[in-house]
Amino acid sequence: MSERGATGPGPAAIQVSRIMRPDDANFAGNVHGGIILKMIEEAGAIISTRHCNSQDGEPCVAALARVERTDFLSPVCIGEVANVSAEITYTSRHSVEVQVNVMSENILTGAKKVTNKATLWYVPLSLKNVNKVVEVPPIQYARKEQEEEGKKRYEEQKLDRLETKQRNGDVIFPIINPDRQTKEPHTVGYSQSSLIHLVGPSDCTLLGFVHGGVTMKLMDEVAGIVAARHCKTNIVTASVDAINFHEKIKKGSVITISGRMTFTSNKSMEIEVFVDADPFVDEGRERYRAVSAFFTYVSLSKEGKPLPVPQLLTETEDEKRRFEEGKGRYLQTKAKRQAQLQQAALH
Repeated sequence: MSERGATGPGPAAIQVSRIMRPDDANFAGNVHGGIILKMIEEAGAIISTRHCNSQDGEPCVAALARVERTDFLSPVCIGEVANVSAEITYTSRHSVEVQVNVMSENILTGAKKVTNKATLWYVPLSLKNVNKVVEVPPIQYARKEQEEEGKKRYEEQKLDRLETKQRNGDVIFPIINPDRQTKEPHTVGYSQSSLIHLVGPSDCTLLGFVHGGVTMKLMDEVAGIVAARHCKTNIVTASVDAINFHEKIKKGSVITISGRMTFTSNKSMEIEVFVDADPFVDEGRERYRAVSAFFTYVSLSKEGKPLPVPQLLTETEDEKRRFEEGKGRYLQTKAKRQAQLQQAALH
């Protein structure tokens, strides 16, 4: 890990770098999106925890609360170095916004390209009492507009988290060893997948709760399995909608990560992923929803060219409803992207 001077309003930005190994990638040599998400979260956790402990006060650890939508602009390959830089861009009384950029570097040629940009929100939790959120030291802004823009982003994510929690009662029944012979290819049931994971010490922070990056990596694995089963081709993560961390997951819990296809366009597929936790170490607590998100994948040929995605076959009314909701998100994202391109062209 290296550090560089601050480029924004917050404390000195940090950079985390790592060379990509074969076990970080799929059979085509493309690095899993979950590996990059884990690196992004590690950089965010370091800078936000460091900032929250920069003044005299209660020692604390920054816990990931939310990741805004992030696009995977370009795949990272085996042998390349992923350089992840993070800086704090806004603080409220009890939360920290961290902006993260990922750049891949070919160390043989020196060629570099931006692969990811992400925004993460952290909440500092006391080391003495994990249920206590401590106050965040304020940062200095170069311009008053930066603070106002940050406050607007803070209010928007707060509202979106509330809306997500309200519609978060949906259930995906775990499918561990389904009889796919009885399922029609390209249906929701055919590709639906689950993974069960026992949370160990290496998955956790100093507070004994799961690192957000560990959870996101597992979610990406499940979403990737769903996408691969649907297409039967090489697939890569294209984007992840906002990931909301609703509740902490304690060491010793068993988590079930479940994914199902919700929508397909000609070139992409949306997969809904839930993380449910069974806190066996706390017998008085029922199973609960910990994290939820939508992942978008694309199908690639051996040459890395986009392939058409088989149309999702919906069978039940719920599947048809989720397909239409997914279509709405797809069209909304497409419209936003076109507006951004038009705006860039004007400048």
